[in-house]
Amino acid sequence: HAGKHVLCEKPIAINLAEAREMLAEARDAGVRHMTAFTYRFVPAMRYLKHIIDRGDLGQPVHFRAQRFQDWHVHSLGWRQWKDKAGTGELGDMASHRIDYARYLVGEIKTVCGMMKQFVPRDRMSDDGRPCRPSDTDDWVGFVVEFDNGVTGIFESSKLTRGHGSGGQGHDFVEVNGMEASAIYELRNPYELRIGRRNGRFETVKVPQEFWKHPASLRVAGEGDPSVVWRYDQEVEFVTAIQAGRDASPSFYDGVRCQAVMDAVVQSVGERRWIDVAV
Repeated sequence: HAGKHVLCEKPIAINLAEAREMLAEARDAGVRHMTAFTYRFVPAMRYLKHIIDRGDLGQPVHFRAQRFQDWHVHSLGWRQWKDKAGTGELGDMASHRIDYARYLVGEIKTVCGMMKQFVPRDRMSDDGRPCRPSDTDDWVGFVVEFDNGVTGIFESSKLTRGHGSGGQGHDFVEVNGMEASAIYELRNPYELRIGRRNGRFETVKVPQEFWKHPASLRVAGEGDPSVVWRYDQEVEFVTAIQAGRDASPSFYDGVRCQAVMDAVVQSVGERRWIDVAV
């Protein structure tokens, strides 16, 4: 309402109704809006999008994504309470993987999911100070069907010992096409693995043109490879403001992700397949 452009962390809202309201308000105000699906800017993710669109994999038939991290079991703050975050691991980490799926393959049509809470997280930190126990998921898994008939499977958890965390955690995406398969891993941001029929997976270097946003002023290839691409997200936001165009990913992408998340929550509650709201 103040005429300010807005870059919002994901998930952008507690539920789909609130996300839709945010998108409508931003559009009515005529401001630029962006959802912080930061991992879209990893060089290997940008290149994976390119080769899928170019047809290198042939017709996609299957998508899978995993985010496994090794975290402590003390409080995660606001992230662990439904009234603050909506969901736990689903909104925190699986939301990024939902965005991967939409970015690479297309809209998700229907979902069937399971969520689980394993630890109470009723201590603030290792010093043992008590806090309100968690009421959100520690682990989430769900299968989906896309509008175009592609199948997908997702799994995300912070209770996967030995998998590390952050940029060195297990962030894995595989897209299987009729002609070839491609594997992305966050810990290898400048390469993909490509496998073809009757062959083995081979490492393919990401061309330098995909190492940074075209408008980015950073030096491609310099700095900590697990974090430098985050700068490009802000470059996309700023250049969208300058050009008066929609940023990508926008609040619309946040809304579509929230629609999938809400469907997963409903599926878990009702123990059945749920169509994603359009």
